[in-house]
Amino acid sequence: MVSLNLPPFEFRLSQKDGKHYIFDVFRKIPVVLTPEEWVRQHFLMWLVNQLGYPKGLIAVETALKYNQMQKRADAVVYTKTGHPLMLIECKAPHIKITQQTFEQAASYNFAFKTRYLVLTNGLDHYCCRIDLETKKIIYLQNIPPYSEISEEGIL
Repeated sequence: MVSLNLPPFEFRLSQKDGKHYIFDVFRKIPVVLTPEEWVRQHFLMWLVNQLGYPKGLIAVETALKYNQMQKRADAVVYTKTGHPLMLIECKAPHIKITQQTFEQAASYNFAFKTRYLVLTNGLDHYCCRIDLETKKIIYLQNIPPYSEISEEGIL
């Protein structure tokens, strides 16, 4: 797999029937190792190990309904009281983060109403804070540690 703009992490990798798998510590199952999954696992472990995001408050492949269609958010971070706080959209490293990518993630956020939206392809990472009342979007220089934002998800 390609090197990412994230710290390395020792993952449990395996192979079965010609397919490569990575053990997802959030879902506690092996999943097919795609380029997007490689990014998701690295990014989420970076949030946990470097920024203090509690592993137990991160949900992976969270189902949602958008325009009568079933969709899945790559990951959602919750507050300790169970409110959605951050929606994370991951792309493979060769996929550029564009306005269309942002609009996809923002459309998913209609279901969750998180205050933070993160997009990453493992090389570039973007984070914005959303004022849910005014709908104003503020792009941040860095992804904030969990301790700085953990109670902001409460409406």
